[in-house]
Amino acid sequence: QVQLEESGGGSVQAGGSLTLSCVTSANIYGSACLAWFRQAPGGEREEVAALSGVGRTRYAEYVKGRFTISKDGTKNSVLLQMHDLKPEDTATYHCAAGPLGSVCPVQLRDFVAWGQGTQVTVSS
Repeated sequence: QVQLEESGGGSVQAGGSLTLSCVTSANIYGSACLAWFRQAPGGEREEVAALSGVGRTRYAEYVKGRFTISKDGTKNSVLLQMHDLKPEDTATYHCAAGPLGSVCPVQLRDFVAWGQGTQVTVSS
């Protein structure tokens, strides 16, 4: 059974930084795509960053240069380092896992497990 648990959200001022963490089940950590999505109130869930099982990354255009996705092998976790945060980054951030394999899904519906989310609020 895949389990994902996010932490690290909070409230910051514009220009600030936060690091989100998602602890995963050991059975998927090394071989599944792990990704971060976000959903603002009234908005659709959108992919922010993804890290494939072989280490390839992809980012939404609006976070390139500001956010970094990486793994923390000591804790079976995937991190999202966020810098230069903007009010439009305010959302609930969810961790997601793709099916076992090296490639990250293209469609949101193909991610097989989701965390409950952690709230990020950025004030101007």
